[in-house]
Amino acid sequence: MVCTSVKQGFDCHFMTKKGCGFNGGTCHRIVEQCEGCQRIGEFASGKYCLIYPDPSAKWRLGKCQMATHLKETTRKENGRINPLKASKRKLH
Repeated sequence: MVCTSVKQGFDCHFMTKKGCGFNGGTCHRIVEQCEGCQRIGEFASGKYCLIYPDPSAKWRLGKCQMATHLKETTRKENGRINPLKASKRKLH
């Protein structure tokens, strides 16, 4: 259903005929770590995540899985490769 509380006009899974069914009855605003993400929507009542109703819960245990502004680190960027494994790779 379309949200009528904080994300007005946005299709929300928590919205029911009785109102918002999320814990507390409303979505929570974004936290500082969310700044720069492409999944942020700016509404009249503030900035909210378009994916999660409580963004702070996603950052509590580490990084948010849906964050678009974070770059994945690869093994090559790390710079350290086990020389024994590297020598075995060259043989094949």
